[in-house]
Amino acid sequence: MQALLSFVLTSLLLLFCAGAQADVYQDVNRLIVAEQWSKAQSQAQEHLKTRPTDPQMRLLLSRIQDGQGQTTEAMATLQGLTQSYPELPEPHNNLAALLARQNRYAEALEALQAAVRARPDYGTALENLGDVYMALAIQAYQNASRAPAPQPRVTSKRLAAEQLLKSPAP
Repeated sequence: MQALLSFVLTSLLLLFCAGAQADVYQDVNRLIVAEQWSKAQSQAQEHLKTRPTDPQMRLLLSRIQDGQGQTTEAMATLQGLTQSYPELPEPHNNLAALLARQNRYAEALEALQAAVRARPDYGTALENLGDVYMALAIQAYQNASRAPAPQPRVTSKRLAAEQLLKSPAP
């Protein structure tokens, strides 16, 4: 009977702790959505003091850093995640998004390819991969238009690609 009671109490304690952990992620995410960056960062950093390798909280921290305009720090956080957890596609994808925002398309392409290798059916990374290829195509068309004797269709292709990239998702 003593062993059963001990087992039940231990199980309840573990269940409570697991529920408390889930609440931390939800709380930080709610603060991110509300753009309460400093509160979100405080909670994330407090959590990471006891669990410094927690990939989910580190991913949330990168979103907080980006939201605060700390792009370099967000990229460093994501780069660390990709090194610690190369099997997770989200850090690769999010790093690629930040790189693409800086027009660093070749690096973004590498990060997205790593995301797709990690999870071949990751739709967001696949869509972002298409966007990066489109941005690279636009750059190629721009370079082609500056070449000696550019072809007349280069400008129309560039404009069509730019329009497609700017179009909202359905």
